[in-house]
Amino acid sequence: MNILITGVNGFIGQRLVEKLVQNHSVIGMGRSPLGGDESFTFIQGSFHETEDLHQLDGIPIDVVVHLAAVTGGSDEESALAVNVQGTRRLYRYLLDRGCSRFITASSIAATGSLHDDFMPLELPIPEDHPCLAKDAYGLSKAMVEDLTRYFHRMSPGADFINLRLGAVATDGKWTAPVMDDPPSLSVPFIQFGHVYVSDVVDGLIKIINAPPKDRVITCNFVGPDVSASVPSLSLLRSLLGDQAAVYDLSHFDDAKNQYKPLYRMDRLVEEFGFMPKKSFRST
Repeated sequence: MNILITGVNGFIGQRLVEKLVQNHSVIGMGRSPLGGDESFTFIQGSFHETEDLHQLDGIPIDVVVHLAAVTGGSDEESALAVNVQGTRRLYRYLLDRGCSRFITASSIAATGSLHDDFMPLELPIPEDHPCLAKDAYGLSKAMVEDLTRYFHRMSPGADFINLRLGAVATDGKWTAPVMDDPPSLSVPFIQFGHVYVSDVVDGLIKIINAPPKDRVITCNFVGPDVSASVPSLSLLRSLLGDQAAVYDLSHFDDAKNQYKPLYRMDRLVEEFGFMPKKSFRST
């Protein structure tokens, strides 16, 4: 396949290219030169700039893995102009040139989980949890997911896959903080939804190689267990306080789910047969 990767300079992009070039033709797009790597076609430019996109004219593209974005902490102007309008421009360009598979790096921040006062509607948090974001980044990621649903309605037969990635961590260089049990804390939900970059890359390769379908789906993509040193139920009771009684937390009462993530990943398993493997627990 001919695979376009945006954000090829980034944390995930560089690692993904290293593996994909072994079996596919890769076109990488990024803002900074990569130092003469000749294993793939490099396009220097920004995905959200029309003149930069035209550098792709004449290059066949079967799949795009859209990783580039302005990240957490961005203001409304940047988040909406780059993440939303820029993605619209990129996807319209690719659709008009025959690309039919779109793998989009969304974020669990699309739920609103960047804020301390975020209260999910359901636990574990489902893949289609609506946007309750109070930050521009989370809002922009939810809007991009809506954009893919719009494009799917306009382009029957196309395959749109939105991956709500957790906080991506470097393998071996991040471990869950040690906490008392029960913990006493007030922190955003997103802090307990980490995933190691090696799992992200392995999952992306599995998804890229899966048979295409006529669909638009959103999948949570976090680590295989909660990124905390205490059981999930204890953690949730601390995070939610008196509000814990509002939720059905029986999922975490089951012994086999004692340390399971706060985000459901049923769809990732059902659609692609993939489950992240690398645990954040030391035992």
